[in-house]
This record gives sequence, C-alpha cells and structure tokens, in this order.
Amino acid sequence: MEIEVKAVWFQGNSIFIRTASGEERSQPLKWFPRLLNASLAERQRFELSPFGIHWPSLDEDLSFEGFYTYSKQPD
Repeated sequence: MEIEVKAVWFQGNSIFIRTASGEERSQPLKWFPRLLNASLAERQRFELSPFGIHWPSLDEDLSFEGFYTYSKQPD
C-alpha cells in the first residue's frame, strides 16, 4: 500500500495524517504511550519516510498503512 502523506498533526488526544489526495485519518494517542507522554515539542520532531513517521528522540515509529488497517481492541 503506497500512501503519500502531506501533513501530520496532533489535535486533542489523537494524531492525524492528511494524504496527497486530501484524505484524513487519525489514531488515538493512548495506543502509543511514548507519544501520549511526550511534550508537544518532542511530538513535532518527526521524520517522514515513504512508509511512515519516525520520532528519533522517542524511538517511535508509525506506519502510514496502520492508519488504514490497525484498530486496537477496546480496553
């Protein structure tokens, strides 16, 4: 699955992506404790690759595909 992401942002308790086609997807931060507990500055220091988002200082990676296929079971 090839997904071209143009924007990544945080709003409330979620992380969002926007694709080149304008589609928006999100996931709750509670699924990713490192991001949930990170400061806004730490969250904003990420790198995009063709496959996902990487936070070097947090040692966290999210795949773009996961925004389409991953759903965590309710707590």
